[in-house]
Amino acid sequence: MRRRDFIKSSLTAAAATAAFQTVASRAIAGSVLKVGVMIPLSGPAGLFGPASKNVSQMAADDINAAGGILGRQVEIIFGDAGLPPAEAAQTALRLWRGEGCEAFIGMHDSAVRGALINVFKEQVPYVYCPNYEGGECATGVYYVGETPAQSVVPTMTWLANEKNCKKFYLIGNDYNWPRDTNAIAKNTIADIGGEVVGEEYMPFTVDNFDSSLAKIKDTGADMVLITLVGGASVSFNRAFASFGLADNVMRLGTLIDENTLMGIGAENSKNVFSAASYFANIQTDDGKAFAKSYSDKFGSDAALLNGLSTSCYDGLTALDAIAERAGGLSVKEMDAVAEGTAFASPRGDAVMKNRHLTLDIYLSEAIGTDFKIVKTFSQQEPGNFCKA
Repeated sequence: MRRRDFIKSSLTAAAATAAFQTVASRAIAGSVLKVGVMIPLSGPAGLFGPASKNVSQMAADDINAAGGILGRQVEIIFGDAGLPPAEAAQTALRLWRGEGCEAFIGMHDSAVRGALINVFKEQVPYVYCPNYEGGECATGVYYVGETPAQSVVPTMTWLANEKNCKKFYLIGNDYNWPRDTNAIAKNTIADIGGEVVGEEYMPFTVDNFDSSLAKIKDTGADMVLITLVGGASVSFNRAFASFGLADNVMRLGTLIDENTLMGIGAENSKNVFSAASYFANIQTDDGKAFAKSYSDKFGSDAALLNGLSTSCYDGLTALDAIAERAGGLSVKEMDAVAEGTAFASPRGDAVMKNRHLTLDIYLSEAIGTDFKIVKTFSQQEPGNFCKA
């Protein structure tokens, strides 16, 4: 899969010439562009780390084979974003000020994102990759993951109608992504005439869900929206099935990827549904080519390809596309040209709007430890709800 085939520049010929001249004047021949890639290498989300690391390196290799970013070869330096936010922020600061990283890619939770934004202070471009709660437009930050307006609203509406679900239970970890996602979900539930019969938020350290499962059973919920992360999601879903709830209660998550599903296990995955902008088995030409490239590069025993890791590829792709369009890595210049930046990706055609992406969303049903796509929601917009 050729990297440059993914980029669809909207520059005119004159603007392209000017951008090339700007790049030529700024880039030192043979210089290296260091990019910090913050991914969870430890902690509850650590299971997402190996595939994210692979895909990030794959993106850098593809970019370098096509000439680099602004004519400079990309060198990735990884930092652990699975640490507490303050520690992750110190790692990013070291990569920036100490290692000389000139741009950052982040695939991590929203609490770490907030800490990094405070560190960077609008001085360095930062592409935030995973799905998140939406509503943010921080200067110098570009968001390539889906928002609840894209992933939760259409999929929950469709699934509830298909399965005749009326009572909804919301459970997630205790931080802003689950809480803000559920605020949007509650509006959707009201719109479809449903009822929220329970809502709770658990610490990342929780490993026993008996009390929550008893509540779900007692309330008569027929759909559970899960915003638990990594290991917590695995533990919850395993216990959910052993509690005898899997036969009659739908489970919907937007962070249940291939690795999480493997941890849940085939015997526990009945009526598990996941909504995301990418699954490893999507049958688009770009999706199939990307999965083949990943397998060819890393082998059949590599960490499972998934939507979160694939967002890292698009993170580097977006950085390249915006920087090329701006003719540099200045936050001011990149912000000025980000709107309308378009590129094709493993996830399908993507267009930047208000520094977020319009994306195709797929709803998949777990069949054992595989996903089967049951519905595609084309070109979902991220929502016009920026706080800043």
